[in-house]
Amino acid sequence: MPKILGASLEAHRREVRTRVFEVLRAQLYERGFDAITLAGVAAAAGVGRTALYNHFPDKESLLVAFVEHEAAQYVTRLTDAVEAQADPVDQLATFVRLQLRVLAEFHMPPGTALASALAPAAYRRISAHADPITDRLRAILAGGVDLGRWPAEDPDVLIPMITAALGNRTLVDGPPEQLDEIVEAAVRFVLRAVGALA
Repeated sequence: MPKILGASLEAHRREVRTRVFEVLRAQLYERGFDAITLAGVAAAAGVGRTALYNHFPDKESLLVAFVEHEAAQYVTRLTDAVEAQADPVDQLATFVRLQLRVLAEFHMPPGTALASALAPAAYRRISAHADPITDRLRAILAGGVDLGRWPAEDPDVLIPMITAALGNRTLVDGPPEQLDEIVEAAVRFVLRAVGALA
């Protein structure tokens, strides 16, 4: 009988997922999605292959579950950080900083590369996690207009431009000691782009 990790079956499931996600995070950073195998993840996580297959029938399912887990944590982190700021300018600056810092920490194939690595249904599930982030940006932009912090512009035009600028991996793939400077330059760029009034 397989060894149960934790005091209950639910604790066991949580422990397996935690171990597997930690390994997957490291392997995505070290070698990228294409080079990852379920057997390799199971071995590195100290989890039997059968146990891993019970949770994730294939590599795609593992990636989708991992992204859903990471996205939920990030949305909570982003919401808390933005809501801690009263002024929309500070909220937008916080949004930009977090987006770029997470991009620097999170090594996933970007947009089109990820789309080509996954079946369309799996990619749609992953893409759906951008919705709460986009909603948060939309609320910040609306709040800035309402308080007169920047002029009214069509958010359906601004949001794709901002997210495209913040989704560019080349910004954060440079030397780590330059990251703070790059992030602050991006904050100034986005604030200027929306017409933020100092």
